[in-house]
Amino acid sequence: MKKVTNQLVKQQFPAKHFKLLVVGGGAGGLGAASKFARKLPRGSVGIIEPHEDHYYQPGFTLVGGGLMSLKETTRKQEKLIPSGAKWIRNEVVLFTPTQNMVTLDGGEDISYDYMVVAMGAHLRFDKIKGALEALETPGVCSNYSPFHVEKHYREVMNFQGGNAIYTYPNGPIKCAGAPQKACYITDSILRQRGVRENAHMIYATSLDKIFGVENYVKPLEKVAQEKDIDVRTRRNLIEIDTSKNSATFQLLDEDGAATEETEKIEYSLLHIGPPCSAPKALRKSPFADKSGFMDVDDGTLQSNRFPNVFGVGDCMNTPNAKTAASVSSHLKTLDRNLTLAMLGRKPYFKYDGYASCPLVVSKNRVILAEFNSNGPLETTPLNQKKPAYWAFLMKKHLMPALYWNGLIRGYWNGPATIRKFSRLVDSKNRKGIL
Repeated sequence: MKKVTNQLVKQQFPAKHFKLLVVGGGAGGLGAASKFARKLPRGSVGIIEPHEDHYYQPGFTLVGGGLMSLKETTRKQEKLIPSGAKWIRNEVVLFTPTQNMVTLDGGEDISYDYMVVAMGAHLRFDKIKGALEALETPGVCSNYSPFHVEKHYREVMNFQGGNAIYTYPNGPIKCAGAPQKACYITDSILRQRGVRENAHMIYATSLDKIFGVENYVKPLEKVAQEKDIDVRTRRNLIEIDTSKNSATFQLLDEDGAATEETEKIEYSLLHIGPPCSAPKALRKSPFADKSGFMDVDDGTLQSNRFPNVFGVGDCMNTPNAKTAASVSSHLKTLDRNLTLAMLGRKPYFKYDGYASCPLVVSKNRVILAEFNSNGPLETTPLNQKKPAYWAFLMKKHLMPALYWNGLIRGYWNGPATIRKFSRLVDSKNRKGIL
């Protein structure tokens, strides 16, 4: 009976076909679709994205700190779909790459010649016992969710005293700096309100240090020390008990492996940095590696199993930090390599691993961290390890404009060219040529 029903569904929804199918309408998906909608004939590009609203997620830190409104970070998806592309408002529930086919919720099949998977990383509050329920109770919030980010600011403004805890998970996370950014901005707000002395601020991280990139560890340790923030390493939030306002952390060993020891901390304010995973359909697909993320060549971003499929953004298993900034360099690589594949040539352009995290350390200062897996990869000749007002202005004003007008429209390929020019000027300055 089920087989007959499936056949009827497929008869009801005749298969559609696209030269290029983009799965996901976030930063990576829109950027990829925009680039190729300008190259391919009208109607050749399809974008599968179920959500009506598109969020500028890097702005959530500022929203949670009362420095930007949620409305400023939100656009309607239909207004962002590139001209000449077709928006399919649905979600993929099944990938069948051996047939160049995806199946949508409801049973419709869509085929493709080439595909870009840009599904992002999903927030997994459900992996922390009691977290989903706790987010609906007083004192518990998260800047990661558009449904709870405004709550964070309200909680900070109502905070009177006690433990204010900010957590970083033991597992993949997007925007790894976000939990401590929220912590630093909260410190600034509480000082302005005159209640900081009543707060014991805790940053609890699963890492063995305050930040994963060594170049920025000492500057951030200095910030935490100056703000009297209690940094506790090798701790992973595993349970929230709202009846006791208690957060339970599993202690990790020096290698990051879980131990049987736990620590309970009472909270007045708890900000959750949730672990992330690839979306369910991708985790269960032939594209996924053991972790569930899309298995790609970390240089070319081409699927390691299906050469007509590429990835972009947070859904991939590339070693870079999962940030919107990394998407810009992904798109540069994707543009070149997917074009080569469409021409029947072997992709050879390599992603440089670039990622960036503008670490907001107060209501008007930012440490502009730029890096790849080998270390810092900074753009300006300025001291980016030092908290700076110019970097804050970039975070608050330049980067949102660059996102809306450049990145998702397929025009911004990252700062590599600016970096080369900057280094050339700096080199000539050092030599006394300029």
